[in-house]
Amino acid sequence: MELDKKSYDLVIVGAGPAALSAAIYTCREDIDTLLFEKGAIGGLMGVTDWVDNYPGFAKGVAGLELTDAMRAQAERFGAKIELGEVQSLKKEDNLIKLSTTSGQITAKAILIATGSEYRKIGVPGEMDYYARGVHYCATCDGAFYRDKRLVVVGGGNSAVQEGIFLTRFATHIDMLVRSTIKASDVLQKELENHKDKITVHLGVTTDEIVGQDKHVTKVIGTQDGQKVEFPTDGVFVFVGLDPNTNFLDGSDVELDERRFIKSDTRLMTNVPGVFVAGDVRSGATLQIASAAGEGATAALMIREYLENHAKMSTDAVATLYGD
Repeated sequence: MELDKKSYDLVIVGAGPAALSAAIYTCREDIDTLLFEKGAIGGLMGVTDWVDNYPGFAKGVAGLELTDAMRAQAERFGAKIELGEVQSLKKEDNLIKLSTTSGQITAKAILIATGSEYRKIGVPGEMDYYARGVHYCATCDGAFYRDKRLVVVGGGNSAVQEGIFLTRFATHIDMLVRSTIKASDVLQKELENHKDKITVHLGVTTDEIVGQDKHVTKVIGTQDGQKVEFPTDGVFVFVGLDPNTNFLDGSDVELDERRFIKSDTRLMTNVPGVFVAGDVRSGATLQIASAAGEGATAALMIREYLENHAKMSTDAVATLYGD
């Protein structure tokens, strides 16, 4: 899809909580803002079943409902959301040039808020049965396993929370934990309330996902040096997140050793005019509330940057032509 125009004050890469929060602020300031989203609006927030710790929702709120509310608020102030992908960016002549699936565009400032994606475990069978028995989102795919047996891989907050959600559908869940349960105390206590449906197996590695006739049939692992097998109809993997930063390969934007984006205290990267907020930022807390807060902070920093950008342009013209 071709865009109506090719130049913007601000392009936000992503449309999760950090991006939508930033757009609410920038659009209210009449900063011409375009958001690019290659997947689903809301990012991981949009596919989270229930958000229990977002301020202002005493009884909690569905992730999709929170996403829809943020999107509606941003669009009310004039935010434009383009479903497409930013493939690369480069700073040239005091502007940032972007290659996108909608063509070449330029912006005075960029906010990278691409978030993270579910980490893969990299074992045989994982990609062979991806979306056909191997999944990374319980709210997206859990309903396919009503009255079925499941395996959940992981022992952190997400694994426990998503595993509990899957008890709505599955008859039984085997939770395979490489070392120990690392979820919060609150979630561990809630897990105890579901021990009739969830069996936790500690010290188990996941070595292979096996199937037959295009369906997953079992997971093979190792426990105490012995081979163990878990019959299952499906596998849900929750072992952490990886940042969405592949599009920055070849750019000057500096990443840390885990490929998260480095920034200063003003949320600007080492490239002037390129800012970062949310889960993709190095040192982020990976929480929806903090991502939204960083989006707001980034918006204020971007406004200040654009004001200075305009002043520098005016001064350059005055220098060239005289007062």
